[in-house]
Amino acid sequence: MSSGLILDLHRVTATRLSFFLGISALTGAGLYELKDAVGAGAGATPLIVGTVVSFVVAYASIAWLLKFVAKHTFNAFVIYRIIIGALLFALLGSGTLIA
Repeated sequence: MSSGLILDLHRVTATRLSFFLGISALTGAGLYELKDAVGAGAGATPLIVGTVVSFVVAYASIAWLLKFVAKHTFNAFVIYRIIIGALLFALLGSGTLIA
């Protein structure tokens, strides 16, 4: 999204583009992990149910985010990312969290 904004894309367009770019990576990762799930003896039913539920939740989340981005700026996300990043640095620096 940041790269799209730097290239002067509209917020919604940059957000859509980031999700479209993620589809191939997420599909590839899912297919890569599928062999391990099948090899571990997982039946087809849990995999199908999990995939369908994940799709529905992801679709609803993306739809909500696109509506949010159309009406609001990215400022809330920037603040959130800075706070989480500072917290992670603090936890890593104190040894509470190990990379």
